[in-house]
Amino acid sequence: MTQEESAWSKSFTAKEQVTILKRIIKFASPFKGQFAGGIVFGILLAITNIILPRILQVFIDDYLAKGAATNNIIILFAVIYFGMTIVKIVFWYLNLYLYNMASEKTVENIRNAIFKKLHTLGMRFFDQTPAGSIVTRVTNDTETIKEFWSVFLTILQGILGVTTSLFAMLLLNVEISLWIVALIPILGVVIWYYQKHSSRLYRNMREKLSSLNAKLAESVNGMSIIQQFRQEKRLQAEFDETNMDYYKLRFAMVKTNSILLSPVIDFLYTFSLVFILGFFGYEALNGPVSVGVIYAFTSYARNFFNPMTSMMDSLSIFQDGIVSSSRVLNVLDNEEYTPQQNETANAEITDAKIEFKHVSFSYDGKHNVLNDISFTALPGQTIALVGHTGSGKSSIINVMMRFYEFYEGEILIDDIPIKNYPLKELRKKMGLVLQDSFLFYGTLKDNIRLKDASITDFQIEEAARFVQADTFIEKLPNQYDSRVIERGASYSTGQKQLISFASTIVTDPKILILDEATANIDTETEALIQEGLKKMRKGRTTLAIAHRLSTIRDADLILVLDHGEIIERGTHDQLIQKNGIYYDMYQLQNKGLYLEK
Repeated sequence: MTQEESAWSKSFTAKEQVTILKRIIKFASPFKGQFAGGIVFGILLAITNIILPRILQVFIDDYLAKGAATNNIIILFAVIYFGMTIVKIVFWYLNLYLYNMASEKTVENIRNAIFKKLHTLGMRFFDQTPAGSIVTRVTNDTETIKEFWSVFLTILQGILGVTTSLFAMLLLNVEISLWIVALIPILGVVIWYYQKHSSRLYRNMREKLSSLNAKLAESVNGMSIIQQFRQEKRLQAEFDETNMDYYKLRFAMVKTNSILLSPVIDFLYTFSLVFILGFFGYEALNGPVSVGVIYAFTSYARNFFNPMTSMMDSLSIFQDGIVSSSRVLNVLDNEEYTPQQNETANAEITDAKIEFKHVSFSYDGKHNVLNDISFTALPGQTIALVGHTGSGKSSIINVMMRFYEFYEGEILIDDIPIKNYPLKELRKKMGLVLQDSFLFYGTLKDNIRLKDASITDFQIEEAARFVQADTFIEKLPNQYDSRVIERGASYSTGQKQLISFASTIVTDPKILILDEATANIDTETEALIQEGLKKMRKGRTTLAIAHRLSTIRDADLILVLDHGEIIERGTHDQLIQKNGIYYDMYQLQNKGLYLEK
């Protein structure tokens, strides 16, 4: 068992549960008025529940038992009882409606908060957290919290029901009431044991559900690879193992709930009912006993224990909600933020000169992937980055785009530290094209515009022509209004990349970053867009990670990286004349022997 699994296998202490409750309840504060309204009607409902048996008791003892019931009396009590039942239904409806609506809004508030938080977290968080686990936090866990809020309503109704029923019983017979109250400590011991045992089960169960979702998401996203390499049986076996672990935990939870929840309450209720009937039966040996009092007392005893049954049953939801709340709060507490700019950052990119000064960087804080990187890109120049997989090319892009924080050296734009630029300014003036393009649901127009209402249809069409994307878009039936399904599955890799080029160029960035942008494009498509890329680079400072060395022959400066260090630099002709690493790479690639990711 890993250290993380060991931590999750422990039970929550009472102090931890209280802390989680206090924090999660804060999300309900905007809707406290609706919650208060629900509580008020809950109190009125509890009062109505003790009035109804009292009406029947009076009717039985004062009229039926004495033979004084007339048609008018019967009709009167029937109308009163029916009227009070209607009032009860109205109170019940308003109690449930107001409280549950407030609960729904609270969960919506929580879900919005965690989704917003995810967009502030740095790339390192997503590198370390499986996508399935994140989805579980946003969907399953927040949905469980919605059920969790219903627990408070159940507890409120239970407390009111128990309190009013006890009060009514005390008015009828103090001695029997005290004997029934004496059973409550037994219930307290059961609740204590259940909470201690079940919280561990629920924590493990939630973690296994996350693992299950993670494996499912991984399998769906990688289905083509799984089938290509015939890994179906292996993945099925891994999924079965995780699914069985989850089943065992669910089974253990069901057994615990079956033993410690409703059966315990039913036993105590049955015991109290036997005691009540025995007590009144013994009194009946010495004299007459009021039938109405017996009816009212047994009704109040039922109303006393029934809410306890609901409260005990809700303990399972309570524990599940505590665990889900803690998992949501863990995400909200995560401090793996995107790199932060200086508080007074207000600089603007004008010339787009880029300079790296002795920059070193590490993903884990221990092992550097960049070591003492220094170079300068003058305005309008193209700097190409080449090297084997893992040489540090993408890491330079990552720190340049402020996806990750660097802690050694300095990155300057127009001789100003990059941290002095607002992040909005960097995103506006930098255009990034990745090796793997990503398209969203919607239309081609939406994906080029990316929901920026300031970009006109004319600008979209101009951008598409600029990168040669119009050659296939205008052949489609709906052209720029053509639908895009999940991840753009209906378009070829080359077509998706052309759309990505268009979405980048439509914002007219001053700095262009190409992360192996033509790596996944066929030769014919690449030839089609090379002219577009040249036009894109013109007048813009460009950092380009090169997959095919032939595409960066015209670069102003080529940096050859190996293990995070620049080992060669110069133009294409200069590096060829050096007869070094770049020369070997170029020769091998021309012969079709050198393959680079």
